[in-house]
Amino acid sequence: MSRDFVGYGPTPPHANWPGGARIAVNFVINFEEGSEPSWDVDGFSEGGLTESASVDPGMAGRRDLGAESMFEYGSRVGWWRLYRTFTRYHVPATLFACAKALEANPQAAAAIRESDWDICGHGYRWIKHFELDEAEERRQIAAAVALIEERTGKPTLGWYCRYAPSENTRRIVAEHGGFLYSSDTYNDELPYWVRERGKPLLMVPYTLSTNDVKFGRGVFGPGDDFFAYLRDAFDLLYEEGAERPRMMSVGLHMRLAGHPGRAAALIRFIDYIQSKERVWICRRADIARHWAAKHPPK
Repeated sequence: MSRDFVGYGPTPPHANWPGGARIAVNFVINFEEGSEPSWDVDGFSEGGLTESASVDPGMAGRRDLGAESMFEYGSRVGWWRLYRTFTRYHVPATLFACAKALEANPQAAAAIRESDWDICGHGYRWIKHFELDEAEERRQIAAAVALIEERTGKPTLGWYCRYAPSENTRRIVAEHGGFLYSSDTYNDELPYWVRERGKPLLMVPYTLSTNDVKFGRGVFGPGDDFFAYLRDAFDLLYEEGAERPRMMSVGLHMRLAGHPGRAAALIRFIDYIQSKERVWICRRADIARHWAAKHPPK
């Protein structure tokens, strides 16, 4: 079988996070607005992860100006609220960035250029890579890396597709040579190595669990739901981390967590974990570099 149902098994490696941390926490901001499928380019409007849990069937084949304006909110307002929050609390973040979204918002790209945040490529556009053939996917990944550096001056250190990769993505990322890691997996709470045609590739798993996508799918209601879920996940990982430290990813979307009622819950969670000892709040590239140094591929 090509799938691995065992992983690290009952004895995962000790992460040896810096400072003896019991948990590594990474905040991810998904920067997608302005790169999503649109009426002008694709002949339909994207409605994913907006305030409407499902697209109105009456909008099929029409331009959805409501959904378009919700995406615009994320770029015009939500981004700046999240940017101010993380800057004020001196919390580093990782951007899952779509290249065309950065091109659509030069002021945000300039702020990213001046920050110490890192970038994980999230596509040239916010589209589904599993629908691309290999040549087109390879072209789009290369174009994304080039445009992200042009707009922010930063390298693209990792890669994460929209929801799921294609069967070629991992090999393309491994062959690219400029990536530290891939996050196109949800199957663990620690990084791990794979090999693609003999080349080692570090997988730094992501999650849709501790993630604001649950607002866009009607699972979470008030911000208290988000805070309680993040807190409970953190508490258990922190307790387990006394013996076996793990990592925790917190996924955010500007058009979701950027709204005030949800951003307030995010601030409460930041306050909560900053009150604890032996917590490493870090960028995704920091995790990848640490793992490569402490747990190199065998």
